[in-house]
Amino acid sequence: MELPVLGLDKAELKEPLVGKSRAELEVALAELKQPAYRGRQIAQWLYARGARSFADMTDQPAALRERLAERFEVGRSEIAARQVSRDGTTKLLLRYPDGKEIETVVLPYPDRTSVCISSQVGCAVGCVFCATATMGFARNLSVGELVDQVLTAREQSPTGKLTHVVVMGMGEPMLNYENLVRALKLMHEEIGLSYRHLTVSTAGHVPGIRKLAEEGLPVTLALSLHAPNDELRASLIPLSKKWGVQAVMEAVREYLDKTGRRVTLEYLLLARVNDEEEHARQLGELCRGMISHVNLIPWNPADSFTHFEAPGQKRVRRFRQIVEEYGISVTQRMERGQDIAAACGQLAVKAGEIAVAPRSFADLEA
Repeated sequence: MELPVLGLDKAELKEPLVGKSRAELEVALAELKQPAYRGRQIAQWLYARGARSFADMTDQPAALRERLAERFEVGRSEIAARQVSRDGTTKLLLRYPDGKEIETVVLPYPDRTSVCISSQVGCAVGCVFCATATMGFARNLSVGELVDQVLTAREQSPTGKLTHVVVMGMGEPMLNYENLVRALKLMHEEIGLSYRHLTVSTAGHVPGIRKLAEEGLPVTLALSLHAPNDELRASLIPLSKKWGVQAVMEAVREYLDKTGRRVTLEYLLLARVNDEEEHARQLGELCRGMISHVNLIPWNPADSFTHFEAPGQKRVRRFRQIVEEYGISVTQRMERGQDIAAACGQLAVKAGEIAVAPRSFADLEA
């Protein structure tokens, strides 16, 4: 599916309101000579009611709505495409005013509705098994673009409600750290989500893990480890060449000590690559006494890769059994949306739609 890219000049883009805190909205309204309560009302329209236009804000004076429209935009994305899986998972292709596009996944369960949001357009980490890596990296998402995904997912929820957010979509969240933390605070303070229902995933960005440990936010950390030793992990995740397994696990221990929050370890299983019994034992030794929960994820096929395959259930069961022998709780992720390429590692907007030369992780760190 070929989608047109909007060619808007930066000068044509108005300042978005989604992404501003209540206090920031009060300041913005004060600049328009409006009382503070107007800012609080706008915050309610944006975050509680999910307004997509100033016309939706029916309790605001028409003259004020016109002035807001002259200076600002609400800051909501366009749903460029929508796919629904056999299991009820919904994948959304969201387009922002500068033409950049990302994918967001809404996951309804009997007892909750989760959304998997992206943190970047593309990704610079370059994991060799992940479809997002084929996009290269275009840019970070703004605070508003992070929050907009949650608001849009709430609209798409079968119940009209949202209970959990996982920052596990396209991109490495720790490479967009400041915007990530501000967005998490808005999700809690303005949208009303519990911090304990917010999960941040990382491929092992050590400085980011340590900074998040200092924030005082009781969010869940999910570490995408995928290999129990440096040599294997470096062959799968280029970021691991900078921070080895021991350095990552030391940062995780620091996170545990400072937050008291459980860290989930995500382990993608690639047949005959990282799913041998030896790897299971190494993983058990690595996690013993520190990680209480390991989530196994059999690899999800992606068009870009023909040299990987998922292990059979017999190999998965044996791997799981060995890790459990080390006193660790192990679950196997129930993959959702695989038929619409919405499962873990399958998110990717076509490279031609990014219209930006890919940049590597090394470029970002330079």
